[in-house]
This record gives sequence, structure tokens and C-alpha cells, in this order.
Amino acid sequence: MTVFLGLMIPFIGTTLGAACIFFMRNELEPKIQKALLGFAAGVMVAASVWSLLIPAMDMSKDMGKFAFLPAAIGFILGIGFLLLLDRAIPHLHIGADKAEGPKTTLNKSTMLILAVTIHNIPEGISSGAVFAGLLTHNANVTLAGAFALSVGIAIQNLPEGFIVALPARTGGNGRGKAFLYGALSGIVEPIAGGITLLLAAYITPVLPYLLAFAAGAMIYVVVEELVPESAEGEHSNIGTIGFAAGFILMMILDVALG
Repeated sequence: MTVFLGLMIPFIGTTLGAACIFFMRNELEPKIQKALLGFAAGVMVAASVWSLLIPAMDMSKDMGKFAFLPAAIGFILGIGFLLLLDRAIPHLHIGADKAEGPKTTLNKSTMLILAVTIHNIPEGISSGAVFAGLLTHNANVTLAGAFALSVGIAIQNLPEGFIVALPARTGGNGRGKAFLYGALSGIVEPIAGGITLLLAAYITPVLPYLLAFAAGAMIYVVVEELVPESAEGEHSNIGTIGFAAGFILMMILDVALG
């Protein structure tokens, strides 16, 4: 039950964010959106370092000077995995007019959900990998640290759920349908985490690689999507401030609770 709750927390964050569509009628101010995108980027970078890469290297201490190797290999594979998804799945980034990936007849709302889904996959894998380490009694993973990661991801998912639901609402859908779109964008996280957990018995030897894989995938999303969108146009410093706030919050959660 504890592990199930840990995997569901990020999805709950997305759902709560999408629920804001019932109370807010207007689009987010560009400054607020920049701050939220920067905040999400800060959370993901800090989570990648403290919750994923550092534990991955700690697990590989018996390799001596080459303890960095599993983390480096996993990180590269994570980058490559997201690059492949980016090319293979049609999607539309927030605020963009032109879709990426293969040509498709999908509508804007669906492609926006797919864009968010792409970068929710590594978040789900990261939660699943951390809780898998917990279930295999790995000394480098603690219950508090695992929940710190889940809570940090949930916090950055709050604005994400609303940002997905809002275009669906302004595109002519009812509030209920717009909420459903926003919530569904996060359902992939517990699914990806659950699959990772099901493989826990087989991934113990490669757990450092898996943690670093999730970190690489998350960093790809930050560099390819969140940071450019938060820095686009005027007032890019607001995105930078949001990044700092998210990074510090996630760092505090991980160090204080881990």
C-alpha cells in the first residue's frame, strides 16, 4: 500500500492541477506560465541529481574510480530514449503552432496530451526505480527519500495538469472533458512506475543504470522543452527565478527527508 501510494502521488498532483479548470476561467498570464515552467525544470534537475544520479553512483562504489560508469551509460541511454520518443510520437508543445514528430491528423488537444505524456514517462520510471530500490532493500534508497521524489514530481505536476486542461477548455470542450484531458496526461506515470516495479526482481543488478536512465530522460525534457519555453520572449528572468525556486525546494525535500 505504501509503494502504491508513492507511485500515485505524482498522478494525484496532475489531477489536482487539472481540477483548477473548474475554478479558473482565463488563461494563465505569460509571466505565471514562465515561472511555473521554470519551477518544473528546477524540480526535475534537482531530482535528477539528488534522487537519481548520486544514488546511482553510490550503488556503484565497488567499481572504484569507475563508479561513474553506470550513471554515465544510463544517462546517455535515457537521453537517447526520449530523443526516440520525440521523433516517433506526434506531439505539440505548449504555446507552439507546429507539431513535432510524424505527420498526423490528431487534434491539438490530443497532441498536447501526447507532448506531456512523453515527459511524464521518465518521471514514472524514476519513481518506480526508486521504490524498486526500496523493495530490494538497497541501502542507498530510503522510504523518506523515495517519497520526497514523488512529492517533488507531484508539485511540478500541479501546474502541468492545468496547463494541459486549459487549451482543451478554450478549444471548445466542456470543463469536465478538459479536466479529463489534463488528468489523463499524468496517468502514464503510475503505469510506467508499476511496470518498473514488476521488473524489480530482475533489475537489481542494473538499478544504477535505471536510475541514471530516468535522470537522462528527465534532463532531456528540461533542456529540450521546459527551459526554452520558460525563456522565450520577454521576462525570461521570471523563468530563471522559478527554476531556482523549484531546484531549492526539491533539494531541501530530498536532503531533509532522504
